[in-house]
Parts: sequence; structure tokens; C-alpha cells
Amino acid sequence: MDDADFIPLSALQHYLYCPRQCALIHLERLWEENAHTAQGRLLHDRADQPGAELRHGVRTLTALPLAQAELGIGGVADVVEMHARPDGPCLYPVEYKRGRPKSHRADEVQLCAQALCLEAMFGRAVPEGALYYGRARRRKVVCLDPALRQLTLETIQAVRAMFAAGRTPTARYLASRCDACSLIEHCQPRLLGRTDGVDAWLRDQLDGED
Repeated sequence: MDDADFIPLSALQHYLYCPRQCALIHLERLWEENAHTAQGRLLHDRADQPGAELRHGVRTLTALPLAQAELGIGGVADVVEMHARPDGPCLYPVEYKRGRPKSHRADEVQLCAQALCLEAMFGRAVPEGALYYGRARRRKVVCLDPALRQLTLETIQAVRAMFAAGRTPTARYLASRCDACSLIEHCQPRLLGRTDGVDAWLRDQLDGED
């Protein structure tokens, strides 16, 4: 697969959060900074610097390039911890996010995609990882179980289909997501969208947010 056909890992998170946001960023190449994205960028500053350190028997890699050629996905892991085990290192991805744990699974899908890349690259199972939330200042442990892996694979397929079609989805206003989005002025969901529902594929992810 050509490098240009690889889906960025971040696009999976963007798509599951909002397909239109994903298209605006990755198809139309739009971006706008706001307080939320600025806080997230500052949180990532350390993790975005490639490096490695060994502490208490744990080797920590930062800004590690990732790829899974069969699935056609790639990106960069914020942090990958390598815990020493008798049979070889146990890989443990940690993705940094601002804010607090969320009710939807967009962040978890991005983390799971990182694990799929690590498994392909190192030939070792990655059963668990963590999301570090800056506002909460704690990790949320994520079990990378079959259900999450299936959701991740479905999201990869959905993003690839949207990229292949080259069309940006219709705006749909959802206050719990749109009001905090840095692209709200580009998207104009109140003007262009509807408030009477969301795509069926996302319905289960959005229940209980309003």
C-alpha cells in the first residue's frame, strides 16, 4: 500500500467523535486552534519529542512511529512502555488526552489502533493500554478486548470508505460535541445541520451525552 493511502491513527478518533470533523481535517485540510486544542498541544509537548529512557525496569519510548501495513494505518504513539518479562518485553501504549474520560469510545479506538500497529511491528500481543487525561491527571486503563478491536476495525473501514468517496458528511448539530469543536465556525452545524438525530452507526456511541 502506498504511504499516501495510509489512514492516520488520529483520523479514527476524529471519525468516531464526528465523521464531518474527520473529513474537514483530513479531506479538506482545515484546522483551527482553540483553548481545548491548545491545551491538548501543550500536554503533548513532552510526548511529542522522540526519546527513550529506562526507569525502574521500564523502558519508555516517546513519539514512536507506528504502522500496520495490512490494515493501512499509521501514526505516532505518544508513549510506549516496555515492561521487562522473562519471555520478552510487554508493550503498553499510553495516549495523552486533555480533559477527562469520555462516555464515547473514540479515544479508546485510537489507542486500540496503536496496539494493532505494535502487535504487527513487534510480534507480541498487546492486551492492555492506558489513556492519560490531563485535567483528571490520571490514567484510565483500557482493556483491548475483542469488542473494542472489532469497533476499531469497523472504524478503519468506515474512514477508508469516506476517504475513497472524497465527500464531507452533512453537518449535524450535537451540543455536547459541536460547542467544544475548534472547527465549529468552518462546519456551521447550526446553520447547515439538523438536530433531529445522528447517523445510525454512531447512535450507540452518542446515547446519554445530551
